[in-house]
Amino acid sequence: MSESTIYTPPAVWKWENQSGGRFSNINRPISGATHDKVLPVGEHGLQLYSLATPNGVKVTIMLEELLELGISDAEYDAYSIMISDGDQFGSDFVDINPNSKIPALMDRSVSPPIRIFESGAILLYLAEKYDAFYPKDAAERAACQSWLMWHMGSAPFLGGGFGHFYAYAPEKYQYPIDRYAMEVKRQLDVLDKHLAANTFLCGDNYTIADMGAYPWYGALVQGYLYEAAEFLDVASYTHVLRWANLIAERPAVQRGRRVNRLWGDEDKQMAERHSAEDFK
Repeated sequence: MSESTIYTPPAVWKWENQSGGRFSNINRPISGATHDKVLPVGEHGLQLYSLATPNGVKVTIMLEELLELGISDAEYDAYSIMISDGDQFGSDFVDINPNSKIPALMDRSVSPPIRIFESGAILLYLAEKYDAFYPKDAAERAACQSWLMWHMGSAPFLGGGFGHFYAYAPEKYQYPIDRYAMEVKRQLDVLDKHLAANTFLCGDNYTIADMGAYPWYGALVQGYLYEAAEFLDVASYTHVLRWANLIAERPAVQRGRRVNRLWGDEDKQMAERHSAEDFK
């Protein structure tokens, strides 16, 4: 880094629409709605407003897994939120999630309706509501909670840290890429060592902990995130790969990855989802 590019922070930081790369047009240091926008409401009790990013995919996988179990009450409507257009700053969406991030869920099967935001909270809410994919044994439940919270705290280093500087920043700088690559590889090593002795994150049982971690770490080692598989040498994490491939074979996971997907092959896209017939 040359002397001319060294940054000296001011005494008080001010927002001046700094170039932040791909998503700079929607990033801002304040919260709240920027415009009035009414969200659509479908016929089912569960109304999901999301996008098929890793955080969004966690929830659609969970919903499809519940339906795979034959829990018909878990039928849902899923509507796409175009984060690149700022839909997450619409008034109705902010009423559900004041943090303006996807996914956001409204449970209209109860009165008054319940709003749930943050992907991990949604997974826990659905697991408790339908008594599924969440261990009953105290020790196993504690393990499930621990791994669920582990990924919630760790994934921002992979997405907002490594992903931003490696894939989305307007210019590439070695220091932040090295810093976040080191942390992501440490996280992969944590997973790899744990999965060497466990089929899933909580032993032999597939749980919401796996559903939460797979769209980030599974997608990474399978080459779906940031085109960084070679850079991070993901092939060396053999146990994470085995785990990811096992989860990817599940029909509900394959369906869940399609919901609210607006890019890639047309036969893998699904802007909205209202019933199982939509997959046909």
